[in-house]
Amino acid sequence: MEKARKTVTSFEQFIKEHKDEITAIQILYSKPYKARLRFEDIKALSDVIEKPPYLWRVDRLWDAYAALERSKVRGASGQRILTDLVSLIRFAIRHDELEPFSEHVHERFDKWIIRQESAGKKFAPEQIRWLEMIRDHIVANLSIEKDDFNYVPFAQEGGIGKAYQLFGEQLWPLLDEMNEALAA
Repeated sequence: MEKARKTVTSFEQFIKEHKDEITAIQILYSKPYKARLRFEDIKALSDVIEKPPYLWRVDRLWDAYAALERSKVRGASGQRILTDLVSLIRFAIRHDELEPFSEHVHERFDKWIIRQESAGKKFAPEQIRWLEMIRDHIVANLSIEKDDFNYVPFAQEGGIGKAYQLFGEQLWPLLDEMNEALAA
């Protein structure tokens, strides 16, 4: 427990000390967000904290919080993905609830779909499947951009051409809206 406490205390001190210097922390500290968080920002932060003198990995930070604040931590310990660093920073700042980034995005996706349907928008099953692939891409990469359709799984399913066929001119505003709604 003492090791977990030291890890958490030093991580939270690091966040406070670098909130004006490291882009990812600046964005997560600002409410409302002044800029969209990019995967490159989280990767850069990860590169800093995984090296001496810190040697913090996402899974170890997660386990430290779980040991100290079990009632506020959702999701089993074990393998964490890099985007879980977003959840860790949010928790270090606000101490509300620590949940895997994937759960955060899935919950927001479900709410987004409900809002779309409430507004009269109906998605065909194939569109839903593509929206779910987009959601899963956001889980792993924090956002989706036009170029991402050149890669798996989108390229295997017809890439940007198929996405455009399914969503038409609404594809670009849809991607912007999903980036905003799911990763915020």
